[in-house]
Amino acid sequence: MRIAYSVETVRAAERDLMARLPEGALMQRAAAGLAAACAGLLGRVYGARVALLVGSGDNGGDALYAGARLARRGAGVTAVLLAPDRAHAGGLRALRAAGGRAIPASYASDSAETALARADLVLDGIVGIGGRGGLRPEAERLIGAVRGTVVAVDLPSGVDADTGEVRGPAVRADATVTFGTYKPGLLIDPAHERAGAVRLIDIGLAPHLPPVPDVEALQHGDVAALLPRPGAESDKYRRGVVGVVAGSARYPGAAVLAVAGALRGGAGAVRYVGPAADAVIARFPETLVHSGPPHKAGRVQAWVVGPGLGDDAAARQSLDDVLASDVPVLVDADGLRLLSPGDLRSRNAATLLTPHAGEAAALLGVPREQVEQSRLAHVRTLAERYGATVLLKGSTTLICPGPGPGPVRVNPTGTGWLATAGSGDVLSGLTGSLLAAGLSTHDAASVGAYLHGLAARHATAPTGAPIAAHDVAAALPEVWRDVLG
Repeated sequence: MRIAYSVETVRAAERDLMARLPEGALMQRAAAGLAAACAGLLGRVYGARVALLVGSGDNGGDALYAGARLARRGAGVTAVLLAPDRAHAGGLRALRAAGGRAIPASYASDSAETALARADLVLDGIVGIGGRGGLRPEAERLIGAVRGTVVAVDLPSGVDADTGEVRGPAVRADATVTFGTYKPGLLIDPAHERAGAVRLIDIGLAPHLPPVPDVEALQHGDVAALLPRPGAESDKYRRGVVGVVAGSARYPGAAVLAVAGALRGGAGAVRYVGPAADAVIARFPETLVHSGPPHKAGRVQAWVVGPGLGDDAAARQSLDDVLASDVPVLVDADGLRLLSPGDLRSRNAATLLTPHAGEAAALLGVPREQVEQSRLAHVRTLAERYGATVLLKGSTTLICPGPGPGPVRVNPTGTGWLATAGSGDVLSGLTGSLLAAGLSTHDAASVGAYLHGLAARHATAPTGAPIAAHDVAAALPEVWRDVLG
């Protein structure tokens, strides 16, 4: 599990740890890890040209001390100081003692830009995790001169550590070396996309952090532990039955794709309810079909409602019927367009909503761009307002348990190849099947998104060619085996 904490929590943990260490020891730990990571990227340190972009805080101090270590190993190190009068004094002394040099950013700017342009590696030590807003014009100009590898110190300058928001010019790093714990912004777009490869350096902070993080990301082992497995006494009903209410005369394919995902999600059987039964049976004869209404279709342990459902009176009746049940319900696509917060207030069972950014914006009454810019805030708002777990699809898919406390989960397996018609229908069916197999809404959404992303990567891996939604569904058994293996 990758876990991330807010700036406030990290600062408190650092203060607690520093009270138990000699003065400056924590910064030296960070600098040692940073220098080692840079040495690994350089390959050969001796003779390499390294530039440091140094701000006024401890972030700049980390860069200066790391630069001193590289200089002692034979690198030519130049620190460009954006605030010379407020640069970390100890770090500056260490750099100069090791043979490095420091120049003000505002003095002989050609010299600063030349040093940055010629460097094999540039350390971004402009702003630390407490920074807010974009880069100032001088820092933006200097970053524009860089031609070599950029390594961000703790996180790229100009991004928000707590939210992943980017509100102005920001550094685009090739790699980020972060200390003690991940920060939410390193896992959530748009900031995540600017962090490059992220390396976590252990500085002894873990024992001083609370047990429940703000954000977490499942890894293979976490997903493997959650996957449903049949036992010796299992039959198709004990393994769970998922009901799928999807498709219409206009969109029969949505029903087929949702059923395709459901059949590969661990439940023992899939019941389909809707007008696309012929198309579903033609493709998947093992499906149990019923013309409706849903409550007469037979017992299920979870419902999926919405993909390709349409927005007419019949669609509304199907949604109301499913929401009146006493089992977990996943609402997607057209079901979301018919939904209001009042629809969920009388439910005793759990509900999972799976909107993309446009659907989330409509549910909240805000512009889509606002959701995409502030994904973490909006997934939390949705979960609170609707009293449901929310899976917000996108460049980084977020899963917020709701209502109430608990970490937001970030799916690490997403890929741009999933931006194709019908892939969300497959995800809905897959996740609904996991619900029927007994997973909570939080776990089912997290595992579903993880497998869905892996399946897309697997489907496109042989050639790198575009894929269709049915390719994602077809790849699910292989990635299930991969996770368990």
